[in-house]
Amino acid sequence: MSINRVNISGNLTRDPELRVTGSGTQILSFGVAVNDRRRNPQTGEWEDYPNFVDCVVFGARAEPLSRFLSKGTKVAVEGKLRYSSWESKDGSKRSKLEVVVDEVEFLSSRGQQGGYQQDAGGFQQAGGAQFQQAPSYSAPVAAAPAQFAPQGGFANPAPAPVQAPPSTDVYDEDIPF
Repeated sequence: MSINRVNISGNLTRDPELRVTGSGTQILSFGVAVNDRRRNPQTGEWEDYPNFVDCVVFGARAEPLSRFLSKGTKVAVEGKLRYSSWESKDGSKRSKLEVVVDEVEFLSSRGQQGGYQQDAGGFQQAGGAQFQQAPSYSAPVAAAPAQFAPQGGFANPAPAPVQAPPSTDVYDEDIPF
């Protein structure tokens, strides 16, 4: 058995390139810079060394994704490695290893990179397009219901009492499985 999964996070090295094949398949190509840390033998200090990873997205996700990516955007990419080899026009053999992307997660806010600014209603692109911010989710708190406050709002609920762990008088023979 073999596993071919890759997870990287870093900044885009260039604006993504969108192209369409003769059969209509959309292909989005971009590069991600990731750092490797090594100790400098002369100074003994840790230094960052960049690695540049080519990434490619196929199909219907390519065009919409190209609108949100730009040089410098920080992303996390998940996918699989693909090795390609070919012969160039001058006859030399060429090869490359790239990531075929399954998932992309945006790690930097659009206000930091790519010409986006965040406001109260969502994100505003430099060209004027408005993007709504995804609502945040927090897990419900298992506590007593909120009490109505006299000033017209809800008071904070009292925290649920902390329960003591069960006694340790349980033996393996008592477990039904």
